[in-house]
Amino acid sequence: MTTSKKYDVIVIGGGILGLSTAMKLTQSYPKYKVAVLEKETEVATHQTGHNSGVIHSGLYYRPGSYKATLCVRGARELRDFCDRHDITYNLIGKVVVATNEEELPALETLFERGTANGVEGIQMIDAQRLNEIEPHAFGVRALHCPNTGIIDYKEVSRAYATEMQENGGDLFMNTKVLSIQSSGEAISVQTSQGDFEGKHLINCAGLYADSVVRMMGLKSNVRIIPFRGEYYTIAPEKHHLVNGLIYPVPNPLFPFLGVHYTRLIHGGVEAGPNAVLAFAREGYSKGIINIPEFMGTLGYRGFWSMSRKYWKTGMGEIYRSFSKKAFTKALQKLLPAIQEEDLVPAGAGVRAQAVDPTGFLLDDFSIVETQNAIHVQNAPSPAATSSLMIGEHIVDLASKSFGL
Repeated sequence: MTTSKKYDVIVIGGGILGLSTAMKLTQSYPKYKVAVLEKETEVATHQTGHNSGVIHSGLYYRPGSYKATLCVRGARELRDFCDRHDITYNLIGKVVVATNEEELPALETLFERGTANGVEGIQMIDAQRLNEIEPHAFGVRALHCPNTGIIDYKEVSRAYATEMQENGGDLFMNTKVLSIQSSGEAISVQTSQGDFEGKHLINCAGLYADSVVRMMGLKSNVRIIPFRGEYYTIAPEKHHLVNGLIYPVPNPLFPFLGVHYTRLIHGGVEAGPNAVLAFAREGYSKGIINIPEFMGTLGYRGFWSMSRKYWKTGMGEIYRSFSKKAFTKALQKLLPAIQEEDLVPAGAGVRAQAVDPTGFLLDDFSIVETQNAIHVQNAPSPAATSSLMIGEHIVDLASKSFGL
């Protein structure tokens, strides 16, 4: 008979949030045994490792929301952490560009939000100033956020993991959660590497966060719908067209930021992403299809409610996915000099978007408590920027909920 490995707290998911939470937990409660279970061979493989590596400023988010408060403070905490651990980042700045007069009211709203959220150094600038910052961008006005930066979040995640282990926590790789039984005071987690028993569980499973809830015999009030974001890289001879980060004014009715330009911390310039429905939760290319997962999406009434609301926008995203010409045209709104031949197909990420039964796409972080467990059920961008503050928030919840 196999003996279960016993822990006080089991964290499911070795992405940036699972690791930040475990690190904060081992810092605050060193006497408790903490384990992180990750199904891949290395940490930060999925959402964390596929994002564009931006340190967000906190510009977009509704004042008072989790995103607003945790992102602004989280960006400062992240920079401090990187300074202490010699992790490279670069505050190259961002412009959010209005390309016509119709976008000015939404730009003004962003400025008001950014100001209310305490975003550092934010300024409304005219076309002349925009031309000084990004000479090749086109716009009638723009917001300038000088403290937006770029970073490698996989490197940050590895540093979180190292510190967590130095604090006495355990990290188990190649450990896929297969089932969970909860009975009274104990939670038993069956994995591909044997059984783990914990008094408490923290669910940071990202793309599978709702699946973990259901494994525990609980009913989730949302379902994760995977959206793939596809990128191009800019040919090296055109890198000079982009100095920092160039973003459009986002559609306020759709929780995605639109195609934009991002300089990368290890060199190069990325353009994208779009946002198309993925046929698998880890569907990083068009050819990856997971039939049970896709049928689960199609069988969810919230998916159809969402589709009725956003079908027109969604069709535009799908068209851009299959038409490089259409993708280029969208990018040319911000940077007229870019040409189709300048774009080289690159990787993609998958966003775990929580959708409720009415078709509402959750636009804030969502962290819920159940008996002996805490579930991070929606944590899209800017979760990586906010990771230290989200981890601290979860530990605060755990201290009360778990009686630590």
